[in-house]
Amino acid sequence: MRIFILAVERGSISGAAGDANIGQPAASERIERLEKYLGCRLLLRNARTFKCTPEGKIFYAHSKKILADAEQAIAEVRSDRHTLKETIRIAAPHCIGELLLPCALRFVRETCPQLDIDLALNDGTVERCTEGVDLSLHQGPLGDGPFHAFCLGQVQRILVASPDYLARHAPIGEPRDLAEHAFVRIKSMFGTGHLPLVDESARHDNVPIRTSITTNHWRAMYQMIRGGLAIGVVEAVACVDAIARGELVPLLPQHGVPSQQLHLLIAQRPPPAQVRTVADILKQRVPDLLGTQTVDNSDLHPYRAEQCRAE
Repeated sequence: MRIFILAVERGSISGAAGDANIGQPAASERIERLEKYLGCRLLLRNARTFKCTPEGKIFYAHSKKILADAEQAIAEVRSDRHTLKETIRIAAPHCIGELLLPCALRFVRETCPQLDIDLALNDGTVERCTEGVDLSLHQGPLGDGPFHAFCLGQVQRILVASPDYLARHAPIGEPRDLAEHAFVRIKSMFGTGHLPLVDESARHDNVPIRTSITTNHWRAMYQMIRGGLAIGVVEAVACVDAIARGELVPLLPQHGVPSQQLHLLIAQRPPPAQVRTVADILKQRVPDLLGTQTVDNSDLHPYRAEQCRAE
């Protein structure tokens, strides 16, 4: 069961073998024995694909809970439970995971030095808290899923350009001017061809934009904006210092891009004590870190962002 769980979470049998410190043939043989014992295929694997069968997804969910319960039982009765070695797997969006989360994880390491941390960064859509993730930070609207959600705060987003870009192109004085300028964006954002804006009277509008460049990573987008290739929307955590240094200029000061909520997601199944401890630390530290990585709205767009709903 452990080998099977590792294979699902790593997306390969070779990755599972490496984590388990055994050879790949041995890992494959153990999964084949498990499938033979169960009388069904758990994994579909060939040169191009590696994924769970429907039976595999069911068995993975139960196996994960069974092993977590076993580890928790052992931890609660062993005399050396305070030094028991475990790994907590955390998922987060790239920008938040690269720039903000490491500061919070410092407190996790200080409080729980016995824990190993496996941080997985992904801006794409995943089955949160079901694919081998103990805790997940999610930015943006929440859908339905087998998780409990805790609001950590708001991620401020700012429409910016470089001084060099603004010196070489027509001025941007009104929202309708955006359609005349090259726009770079993350592939998962603003795909409708419109940018949501909120003015100082709290009126929402969707303004046409002309997407010239798309990328799957915030850092590439950020560098292209700083390099004067296009305008774009960047999280405040990534651009607040550049704005202070004059390397980026906020656009349309009477309008703002709506902030997005940042949630901490925990699987609905009872989490082990270690996961609860890490979750409590993140719930305490991340809101403070979000508060320090913002730009004064009175200098940019004087509307008040939506308040984070109580949960």
